Amino acid sequence: MNILIIGPSWVGDMVMAQTLFQCLKQRHPQCQIDVLAPEWSRPILERMPQVRQALSFPLGHGVLDLATRRRIGRSLKGQYDQAILLPNSLKSALVPFFAGIPKRTGWRGEFRYGLLNDVRTLDKTRYPLMIERFMALAYEPGAVLPQPYPQPRLRIEPQSRDAALAKFGLELDRPVLVRCPGAEFGEAKRWPSEHYAAVAEERIRQGWQVWIFGSQKDHAVGEAIQERLIPGLREETANLCGGTSLAEAIDLMACARAVVSNDSGLMHVAAALNLPLVAVYGSTSPGFTPPLADQVEVVRLGLDCSPCFDRTCRFGHYNCLRLLEPQRVTEALRGLEGPEPVNVLAEVD
Repeated sequence: MNILIIGPSWVGDMVMAQTLFQCLKQRHPQCQIDVLAPEWSRPILERMPQVRQALSFPLGHGVLDLATRRRIGRSLKGQYDQAILLPNSLKSALVPFFAGIPKRTGWRGEFRYGLLNDVRTLDKTRYPLMIERFMALAYEPGAVLPQPYPQPRLRIEPQSRDAALAKFGLELDRPVLVRCPGAEFGEAKRWPSEHYAAVAEERIRQGWQVWIFGSQKDHAVGEAIQERLIPGLREETANLCGGTSLAEAIDLMACARAVVSNDSGLMHVAAALNLPLVAVYGSTSPGFTPPLADQVEVVRLGLDCSPCFDRTCRFGHYNCLRLLEPQRVTEALRGLEGPEPVNVLAEVD
């Protein structure tokens, strides 16, 4: 049984999609799973043992280009028994339709009747979590999802990890705290840089080093965090935002002793690496896309105005993040690691 997955367009969603792949392998151990998705997702998919191959989709998010979709579909004719669509858009249904895949499964979305022939109606109260909505597509309509739910797990090759360490001149002589201060969704998911700096200072004084990950757009945030640290501590941080590929970021993050992250794609990567993780939530909710790992502490204030799921604060104050003090995160980190480490750099001031 060959199955084509039409993958999502966000890092976190792609990580969470592994729960679907795991369910498919549980139901059909001999099935072969290919994923058609943007090229950026290849490093994630290559680290999922359930995926046979990642197929690069050349069109950007929101681009129709009917001719290209038809060409890709026709190139896939006769290769698959089923297609499962994770996006709900009409555009995402075109390639499986042009490919003539016999069974085309997905949630009822925008005008997809005829394009899909296994159309599901989503009951959001029955499946409140995104992973539940992904996993349900592996089963017959109305099926009870088996418990416990699978957790995403990325596979790291030591050779690629060591190559990334050498490329960026990083050493593992001290424990590593990874911070992911970015959020592609918008400012309403970004914990303030001064709070990240306070957590970094506490860890560095205890003998840790700090690595900062994110996209090129997050580089300025990484610099702002570094600039808030005094000389002697600042040198213990590495701002890698925009400097690494996604593959390198994943491999380097696997070296961490702990991670502090906004609700972002990299938060889900950290969870899929099963790292001790403190997840900071502001405008969004862990009730929909929680990090899936064994050692997770979610920190949020739960103000009356949150979660709002807005990209920017409608009131302009961002209190759900600004008022969330660094002490809450440092306490959560201590809870994940056990006894408080010795303050070996207390003399730095």
